[in-house]
Amino acid sequence: MIDFEITEKEGRARKGMMRVNEKETETPFFMPVATRGSVRTLSNEEAHEIGFDVLIANAYHLLLKPGSDVIKDAGGIHRYINWPGIIFTDSGGFQMIRAGFDQDIMEEGVRFRSEVDGSTIKMTPEENIELQIDLGADVSMCLDHCPPYPAERDLLVKSVELTTRWAERCKRMGHDTFCISQGGIVDELRTRSCKELVDIGFQGYAIGGLSIGEPKEDMYRMVDICDKVYPADRPRYLMGLGSPLDILESIERGVDIFDSAYPTRNARHGTIMTWEGKISIDKGRYRKDHGPLDDSCGCPVCENYSRSFVSHLSRSRELSALRFATIHNLWFMNELMEDAKTAIANGSLRELKSEFKRHYG
Repeated sequence: MIDFEITEKEGRARKGMMRVNEKETETPFFMPVATRGSVRTLSNEEAHEIGFDVLIANAYHLLLKPGSDVIKDAGGIHRYINWPGIIFTDSGGFQMIRAGFDQDIMEEGVRFRSEVDGSTIKMTPEENIELQIDLGADVSMCLDHCPPYPAERDLLVKSVELTTRWAERCKRMGHDTFCISQGGIVDELRTRSCKELVDIGFQGYAIGGLSIGEPKEDMYRMVDICDKVYPADRPRYLMGLGSPLDILESIERGVDIFDSAYPTRNARHGTIMTWEGKISIDKGRYRKDHGPLDDSCGCPVCENYSRSFVSHLSRSRELSALRFATIHNLWFMNELMEDAKTAIANGSLRELKSEFKRHYG
């Protein structure tokens, strides 16, 4: 059972506490992506020390390697990856579909070919939740049908209908599960999807099929629709969103949970997130810049190393550059979420967003 309590509000923005399996975390929160059980370039201890209480792993990838049997035999994913906090697992439906298996999506589930050994795997919604239970996840995600953007209306209708029927089957498994709305950026279909999922009833409600190339104003409009339809006493999760300003906009619209590879992927490509905007650390202009990555940051990298040194490591293709950039970017994201929680409690979220937008761009 997911216990969710809203402790502070500013407009539609909510600060709260989420508890599951005797573990708890404050909302709103951001989940680093630990696709295969760890955040790329970091240990899980480091991710926890940065300040994160929640990770999200991917059931699809863990099924392929090392296999759910290995993780279950080890005592579950918390013990296997040494993570003391909450673990969400994504169903992997997005990856299965994006891997090019659309023709194998059917009423009973998804059939796909393993990228590891080429074997054919069939996954029903029930089997997918059972997989996430076997992994030992605290929170599982329903298997859903996520169409690409843009998509024709007929495909969006099929997606909504199939997602609802699969959600009904996932609900019967009795695990702590979030459903996922679809409908693209069509108001009527997004509203329909949300209402059908609310009628089924879930522990939490996710917003899927966004942040995949649609205009931002359309994304915000869909979030507004979900805020109106989703129950106010349940956590809301906007999947795959990692842009800091978009996160603040979505918090202001009532979203509690976020995940994305955005900060870590950017880090691995030399993009550093600072309170004055993003910088490309491998540029020659930082060769003799002996200040920290960000003057306003207190992360271990900024306290101990200069832009010049990290730039040198990046241009030399040293692996430590990826680690340093990842630590810094995740520290930045954690600080952003802490600032948002404080602002909601103080009634100053709008001011925080305005100030952040002015500096970050």
